Amino acid sequence: MKKESRLFVYNRAMKKYRWQIIILCLTGLIVGLLLILERQGGLLNRENPQAAEGGVYTEALVGSLQRLNPLFDSNNPADQDVDRLIFSGLVKFDSRGIAQPDLADSWTISQDGTIYNFTLKKNLVWQDGEPITSADIVFTTGLISQGGEAISTDLSKFWAQVKVVSLDDSHFQFVLPEAFSPFLDYLTFGVLPKHLLGSMTYDEIVNSSFNLQPVGSGPYQYDSLAVENNTITGVTLTRFDRYAGDAAYIDKIVIRYYADSATAYQAYLDGYVQGISNVTNDVLPKVLANEDLNLYSSRLPKISLVLFNLNDSSVPYFQNKEVRQALYLAINRQLIVNNVYDGQAILANGVIFPGTWAYLDSLEPVDYDPEQAAELLKQQGYVITGDTDPVRKKDDTAIDFVLSYPDDDLHKAIAEEIQKDWKALNVKVTLEAVPVASFVSDKLNSRGYQAALVDLNLANSPDPDPYPFWDQGQISSGQNYSQWSDRTVSDTLEQARVSTDFEERVRLYHNFQYLFSEENPALPLFYPVYNYAVDKSVLGVSIGPLFSTADRFDYVNSWYMVSKRNTDNSVSNSQ
Repeated sequence: MKKESRLFVYNRAMKKYRWQIIILCLTGLIVGLLLILERQGGLLNRENPQAAEGGVYTEALVGSLQRLNPLFDSNNPADQDVDRLIFSGLVKFDSRGIAQPDLADSWTISQDGTIYNFTLKKNLVWQDGEPITSADIVFTTGLISQGGEAISTDLSKFWAQVKVVSLDDSHFQFVLPEAFSPFLDYLTFGVLPKHLLGSMTYDEIVNSSFNLQPVGSGPYQYDSLAVENNTITGVTLTRFDRYAGDAAYIDKIVIRYYADSATAYQAYLDGYVQGISNVTNDVLPKVLANEDLNLYSSRLPKISLVLFNLNDSSVPYFQNKEVRQALYLAINRQLIVNNVYDGQAILANGVIFPGTWAYLDSLEPVDYDPEQAAELLKQQGYVITGDTDPVRKKDDTAIDFVLSYPDDDLHKAIAEEIQKDWKALNVKVTLEAVPVASFVSDKLNSRGYQAALVDLNLANSPDPDPYPFWDQGQISSGQNYSQWSDRTVSDTLEQARVSTDFEERVRLYHNFQYLFSEENPALPLFYPVYNYAVDKSVLGVSIGPLFSTADRFDYVNSWYMVSKRNTDNSVSNSQ
């Protein structure tokens, strides 16, 4: 009886709520259809916010202004950052290190790799309205080849060997003395206006007002300087609507200069800025905890390594690859990243940057394995006693050497961690601090070291070109500081830097990385990380692997602060 009563009540309830249930089902069906349409770019997509022109973005730039001129900015990252917004190069590179057009429309390379023919984009103009022509290219490269205090000797010597020929206003060619595949790396220089600077000498350009009121061809143009107590505290840039690429959305970018990341972050808290150019480890925890800030991180174009002097008779064991591999396995690199870098570094598998076109993805990572390290040494005849004496062979040859490092807090901390790890393997390491200013000349150039902790700075080198550091021809007077002598490796690198076949170059660099990982002539440690913070009101920001910190502005024309909805064409500020 109770079951029948419950059934009766249930049926009555069903009749009462039947229409409501039908309506709910239909509603669910309609919502489902609308979601499908949205995914397919249908009706709802029309109401999604879209980027619109407008807004002022203010960035706290750590550093100070010297000269806004790409001819002089090589030693001042703060100037490089602003110059990237004001000036254009012939080409620029994407995050994989592949050249893309900037002022150039296209280029071709002769079969022998010695002639590069370029065509400029149509209707290019300077920010004062004057046309950009091939004469500006010839003028700028001529300035670089002449050299000067702010131009590296190597760069000026390089350009002095390149013949630059103007064919007409839009066409020109570079004639190289010999094939050199990484040549496109050298074409990111900021092009300068001949009509404004062509009548000046180098020294006159150095002291010209142009350096504080520059005229370029980039996505933003100079507007004004902010000066307080006779010190430049900022610069304002406005959108350049005739830029060769896509026009930017943000109307103005205001740069404010700060001494360090801490004061830059305080300026953000005080509402003066919306971005922080460099978030160092001292303020990183605060930035991470701030829900209004988005943090963008990327690998810097630097790599830390331990180099071995492979041609020093006082340390013959370095010529044994199993000993080198054992030393590699014994370093707890992740612990160093955690404790010394506060997590702001990436373990390195090789000497070519990951994420780039030349990187060998199949490289096996080298994990910390002290047991395997000890086993390798035992296989080479070393007796590990576990006491404080250095590990020895039966002929009494001990692994006992000096590790030299640049005398600063960072490298000291890394060296001490490595020393501790190797001590656990009964390898005796004496640390030698060398003044930073003389480290390269006293230890590397002279080959006057046994082992060395070094940083290779490969900024502005999207093409990896490992040749200078690992080719046999660079042993005596070049940058092959380890003096690694391997004919197969050298043949591979020499072919890779002259080949015009992209796929062939990829294959050759993959081969090099495999051979390097087999031999470990040096021990790749880690790549440091760069952190950049932008307020969440600024949308469309993205960052890839960097070849310089200025690369964070490569996609600045996609940033926006104002959005609109297509349904009613209304525009709203995203702040």
